[in-house]
Amino acid sequence: MRKLTYFIACSIDGFIGDPGGDAASMYPFVDEEFLAFLKAEYPETLWTPGRRALGLDDLPNKRFDTVIQGRGSYDLALKEDNTSPYAHLREYVASGTLKESPDPNVEIIADDLVGKVRELKAEDGEFGIYLCGGSQIAGELLDEIDELVIKTYPLVYGTGMPMFGSGFAISEFTLESVRTFGNGVLVRSYSRKR
Repeated sequence: MRKLTYFIACSIDGFIGDPGGDAASMYPFVDEEFLAFLKAEYPETLWTPGRRALGLDDLPNKRFDTVIQGRGSYDLALKEDNTSPYAHLREYVASGTLKESPDPNVEIIADDLVGKVRELKAEDGEFGIYLCGGSQIAGELLDEIDELVIKTYPLVYGTGMPMFGSGFAISEFTLESVRTFGNGVLVRSYSRKR
């Protein structure tokens, strides 16, 4: 079985963005040291236009060959006139409102998100599935998430968009690794306790 990994940025108090989902305040923390880490360990999580701008377009995938994102996350790309933000991956967008994909590389999942994720996880392959966000689909897929990689930025929001937009339920994960950076960023990796 392939793994579904929720690779997410958040504030110290667990928010992935302000109440409207904007996480621009986290961008300044992607400094030279942290970018080197992303390039070395999670290159496929960088947007295709960013990879091209950095001369990393040919960088091979290390962990993922598929990305799933919600409509809100995808809308960030569309605002930049980017219809395929992860062109180096197989792209899915979970949306009940986006009726037609604006790009042949992007498939819309209009219903049964859990079923589609189970189908993707059952495929053969050495690479996993990158759950990009956002909060609502992470909440809907909580039981399917096998790994959490949480990039915690040294910010407190007070309120905002939570990592999981779901009702109360306890899900236990095991801490696998912690890495700290000079700019105060902390990256924690957890695996689901089954």
